[in-house]
Amino acid sequence: MSQPGTTSDGDVHVIVESPRGATAKFKRDERSGLFTLSRPLPAGLVYPYDWGFIPDTLAEDGDPLDGFVVWDGCSYPGILIVGRPIGVLRVSQTMHDSGITSRNDRVAVVPTSDSRARELHSVDDLPQRTRDELQQFFAASVAFEPKRVEFHGWGGPAEAWETIRRADLKRR
Repeated sequence: MSQPGTTSDGDVHVIVESPRGATAKFKRDERSGLFTLSRPLPAGLVYPYDWGFIPDTLAEDGDPLDGFVVWDGCSYPGILIVGRPIGVLRVSQTMHDSGITSRNDRVAVVPTSDSRARELHSVDDLPQRTRDELQQFFAASVAFEPKRVEFHGWGGPAEAWETIRRADLKRR
């Protein structure tokens, strides 16, 4: 039996909220199931990959666990992508108003149906420049939000799965 947000084959589901190339952050409204505008990104910034969440999980920040899909394509809000976790970017965020710091990790996934991604087994297979650019994107995307983000490095596939498991246990 698979865990919520995963398949019986050991893959993970990512529901896309903000597709690659989007200039705004979209968010799924839990009550209506619709995708709403959360906020525009700062001028000149676009999502480098499809961005969303792993369903049936609860991260430390109170939202579903964040996931992004590393591939050459782009999809649309609401699309479910089945993929294989290749790593996790460890992130903490501190809210300016409360001073409370919580983890807000992002799981990197490659689509299982993308034959070009078969060679990617770990975020370590990505160029260092790509990982650095992703961190810069995540920092820039919240530059005008009332929170501060801090990066704590990258973990591989095993740590990504542990992050997913912990988020699933919090949901229960």
